[in-house]
Amino acid sequence: MTVGTTKTSPMPWKAVLFDLDGTLLDGFAPITYALNKTLIEFGLEPMDEVAIQRHTGRGECSMISLFGDRREEAGKRFLEFHDEKLFDVTPMAEATEMLEMLHQQGLKLAIVTSKSQIRADQQLAHLGWTDYFGSIIGLTPQRRQKPDPHTIYLACEALQVSPEHALMIGDGIADMKAAVNASTTAVGVCHSFTSDELIEAGAMLAFADLPAIRQWMLKL
Repeated sequence: MTVGTTKTSPMPWKAVLFDLDGTLLDGFAPITYALNKTLIEFGLEPMDEVAIQRHTGRGECSMISLFGDRREEAGKRFLEFHDEKLFDVTPMAEATEMLEMLHQQGLKLAIVTSKSQIRADQQLAHLGWTDYFGSIIGLTPQRRQKPDPHTIYLACEALQVSPEHALMIGDGIADMKAAVNASTTAVGVCHSFTSDELIEAGAMLAFADLPAIRQWMLKL
């Protein structure tokens, strides 16, 4: 079966929700650059890229666990540094093919990310992906971060789909826990965490990469 072919039997979900960084997008270059610049500026030790990916994947990127009472000040500096590299991002392998396949099959698609709303919008527009999604849910001051299910509920509400009828695909522990908390099926991408870690956090299945998930979905 090739991309663009419509299946005769529908998948068991009405919508697919995607995390962004580490799932559809290799967006860790700006994050790593910005966090380490901020850590050094605040007199703290820098972190390697894997440590940063695992840190953000646990839903701890609110700055409180690293900067304590100075988190608001640090958060502002992080975003300033991040925006210097905002478009230093690339699609994960077969990300566009995945989106095209699901679009052709008529599933509703959404982004549910802990990246700020404006930066998620800008990066998706940069990649030409905006039109694939019926909803793009990033963080705003009013929204609670994963593993809280708040942003999953918002995405499902925007798509007019019950959370029980959605599939969440993500690479982080927080993605899996948020899906479980929302009664949404979760599938993991083993980018920064092992399959055992993702399944323990609530994933139904975990795959080595996005192409493997795409092949699994083609067989459903």
